[in-house]
Amino acid sequence: MKSRQSWADLYAVEVIRASDTPLFRQLYLQLRAAILSRRLRPGTKLPSTRELASQLGVSRSAAVAAYEQLLAEGYTSGRHGSGTYISPDLPEPIEGNPQRRKKPAAAAKAVPMQPLGDFVDVTVQSDQRPFNLGRTLIDHRTLELWRKLSARTFRSLDASHFGYSDPRGTIELRKAICEYLQAARAVRCDPEQIVVTAGTQQAIDIVIRILPNRNKEVWVEDPGYPLTQQALLAAGATVRPIPVDGQGIDVGRGIQSAPNASAVFVTPSHQFPTGVVLSMARRLELLAWARKKDAWIVEDDYASEFRYGGRPLASLQGLDEGERVIYIGTLNKALFPGLRIGYAVIPHALLRLFVAARYLMDRQPSTLSQAVVAAFMEEGHFAAHIRRMRVLYREQRDELVAALKRRLGADLTVDAPDQGMHLVAFTRRGLSDIAIERAGHQHGVVVRPMSRLYLAAAPRSALVLGFSGHTRQTIVPAVERLARAVETQSRPSPRARERLATPKR
Repeated sequence: MKSRQSWADLYAVEVIRASDTPLFRQLYLQLRAAILSRRLRPGTKLPSTRELASQLGVSRSAAVAAYEQLLAEGYTSGRHGSGTYISPDLPEPIEGNPQRRKKPAAAAKAVPMQPLGDFVDVTVQSDQRPFNLGRTLIDHRTLELWRKLSARTFRSLDASHFGYSDPRGTIELRKAICEYLQAARAVRCDPEQIVVTAGTQQAIDIVIRILPNRNKEVWVEDPGYPLTQQALLAAGATVRPIPVDGQGIDVGRGIQSAPNASAVFVTPSHQFPTGVVLSMARRLELLAWARKKDAWIVEDDYASEFRYGGRPLASLQGLDEGERVIYIGTLNKALFPGLRIGYAVIPHALLRLFVAARYLMDRQPSTLSQAVVAAFMEEGHFAAHIRRMRVLYREQRDELVAALKRRLGADLTVDAPDQGMHLVAFTRRGLSDIAIERAGHQHGVVVRPMSRLYLAAAPRSALVLGFSGHTRQTIVPAVERLARAVETQSRPSPRARERLATPKR
């Protein structure tokens, strides 16, 4: 251990004070690169933030911020009273570590196809009642700016708005998205790789179309996002559900059960619905598998803008040295669902195929909408909007968590999530989340039963509750109505109470 400590103390970290990159981020990026390349080995103790700051002549706050980001993303771990160490569970490349190979396991059971109309509910998402998912708020500042930018765009219409354009989207919007993703999500991209879509669902649909016909076997998270699963099934893919635990999708189980799958669909920054973050060990294991098997990783980075504790976690795509990750995101949740603008960052090897499929699907996105969004982002309004929404959504999250604990603490277990637009409340005392869903509708609230989102793993009973887009004034009364719905499921029926009250003879 002593030699490892000395190597970390001597590691040549450099900062460029004239750079536009903040000092804390320079430190973070250099240390992350050293960890991933194994120049700093797992288990190595890092110098203290005070020592590092003194060595480099930077403020201690810069060193603390860099260490906090490494800790949040799983590269390091803290030992109370001892210091900061590089995480010991970061995996070696799979092909280079025979000890990690496990005996073949039975293949994960494929999910059977159902008639399309039986599993797509096209009306549930438009329900405005608490606590439906995916709701957004538009404050008066964003609304007024949107009106002004729209009016300005319409006054300056030119020929480009009336004809055909690049199916990838306008170069102005692609540049704005690229700069945002590089700064906020550490995505590796250039504007040529950005394809503007109608949202994550269209991007997923295009990915499915361009997967090799020779093998449409794919991994999905279990539990996971139902529309992704349904789109895959509708396209005839063989869906292999891979269980999710406290570290995210179980990559080892996936490799054992379906080692030759052509793709995996994951939500690594905030797994839907559980909210867990894919651990760094699992991220590296997943990337190593994809490189070895020539497979694709589809990273759905939904709601990545809304992180309430610390800086946003870096994307999985930002770790990808081999261009195996297809990164998809949306502005529909960050702004409003009616916008219908999302994006995909496509590896160069797939770019031509993806753009061709995008062209065949609906030719191009609307140039008018793109012009407004590009101006909104270029002029700094998007970043300001996100900052305001983070504050609002955090307040709504806290209000909901407090109300649930106060009114339903005996029936539900709930913790405040660090990211996203929903939370998970696990039921107690054998309560059925499906029964609560039905009762909730009768009491004017919408809850999603998590048990329905499982495909093969043993389901857990929990309520998935959206908090974004539901004002604080509506949350407490809605929790009261939910409590009444839960009480109809938890209290004995009149006949049962009569039996309990009758003395035994």
